[in-house]
Amino acid sequence: MRPFIHDDFLLQSEASKWIYHDYAKDLPIIDYHCHLPPVEIANNHQYQTITDIWLAGDHYKWRAMRALGIDEHYITGDAPDIEKFQKWASIVPKTIGNPLYHWTHLELKRYFNLDVLLDESNWQDVWEETNRLLNQDEFRAQGLITRSNVEAICTTDDPLDSLQYHDQIKQDPNFKTQVLPTLRPDRLIEIGANDFLDYLTEIEEHYQVEVKTWDDMQQLIETIVEVFHQQGCRLADHGIQRLPFVRSTAIRLERILAKKRQGDEITRSEIDQYKTEMLIQFAHAYHKRDWVMQWHIGAIRNNNQRMFAQLGKDTGYDSIDDFNLAKSLNGLLNAIDFTDQLPKTIIYNLNPNHNEVIASAIGNFQSGETVGKIQFGSGWWFNDQKRGMERQLNDLAHFGILSSFVGMLTDSRSMLSYTRHEYFRRTLANLLGEWVEQGLIPNDRELVGKVMSDVSYYNAKRYFSF
Repeated sequence: MRPFIHDDFLLQSEASKWIYHDYAKDLPIIDYHCHLPPVEIANNHQYQTITDIWLAGDHYKWRAMRALGIDEHYITGDAPDIEKFQKWASIVPKTIGNPLYHWTHLELKRYFNLDVLLDESNWQDVWEETNRLLNQDEFRAQGLITRSNVEAICTTDDPLDSLQYHDQIKQDPNFKTQVLPTLRPDRLIEIGANDFLDYLTEIEEHYQVEVKTWDDMQQLIETIVEVFHQQGCRLADHGIQRLPFVRSTAIRLERILAKKRQGDEITRSEIDQYKTEMLIQFAHAYHKRDWVMQWHIGAIRNNNQRMFAQLGKDTGYDSIDDFNLAKSLNGLLNAIDFTDQLPKTIIYNLNPNHNEVIASAIGNFQSGETVGKIQFGSGWWFNDQKRGMERQLNDLAHFGILSSFVGMLTDSRSMLSYTRHEYFRRTLANLLGEWVEQGLIPNDRELVGKVMSDVSYYNAKRYFSF
């Protein structure tokens, strides 16, 4: 019987098979956005159990387990690892149609060479075999990255992070993958947050800058970006629920900061003014250093207040927001670009209804000096599955230029998520193969193969200034 994960998995035409196998399968991975902990890479962490590496921190699996009646004790609670894994295995067959079913078996095959369909009947055998392998040195953090053929990794780092583990990784002569920080300054921009003032005080102390005027804030932004630049950072990332665009002046911004410091309530308009101008200032600092700016737009977070009080943030209670994007997106890009200081930019949307808005807007701000300067980012979070990827690829192709796309990323906290690059490459190859079979593009190996290899690897290699 043919295994579920086989050589031509997801490849549904003869064209798709040669497109994938000949032009993408063996290419290295540039994982330019993820949430891997640098400490695990630096210390070459050894994972104790499959639960430790596979279920801990995985919101996708947590949401599925809750939906299928698994008690929280076995999800984020203090149940033993073996019991958590048993509960996960028991619901895997019920995830048919969800990308988790594909990802689960792809990861079992690629990392542990297991061709089984995980369920209640074989969970103990899988538990024992995966844990046996995890005890071997090649299954430590660095070994898994090397086995995955990863050339570069960009982590996600707060301005207060010391970046000491990035230094430690650089100094390790035996580990060849480049691991670089990515600046994530969201907490300095979210002036409406309850902990904003405490965070600003920490930032002022850390960078030895006292923010009294807007000039002070601009200097603080420059200082933060330069410190990260000296540590090898070449990307920034912003998580933005709803993209703001309300212009302001230095005087008004100083009044807004003063109101916040005094404990007075600030209005929605004042919040949006501050966030707009902060995004513009950060963007100009990135442009000055030839960085890439990323915007992740449209996640509405911590929707279940009862569970937020119990478990805190980032525990699987986030979803897709619904709002009007076009005017603020074009307005903000235009304001950044007005002084010719728009950096290379990747825009990701969580709401797929925004696909065509973003795919059309990026064409307004391209530059002949940089191929694909403004990118419509890959299917993200709820969209990084087969249908979501196909929608994003089709919309980019029809409204923009697919051949200049910088491709996939993991956006993951797991060392086993590099199969998402394979999943993306197979999905892209299948789409291109479908177009070949339908006569929509030529059956030309050189032409189609170049698009495949460029999107899978070479475009990212050229785009980022590592």
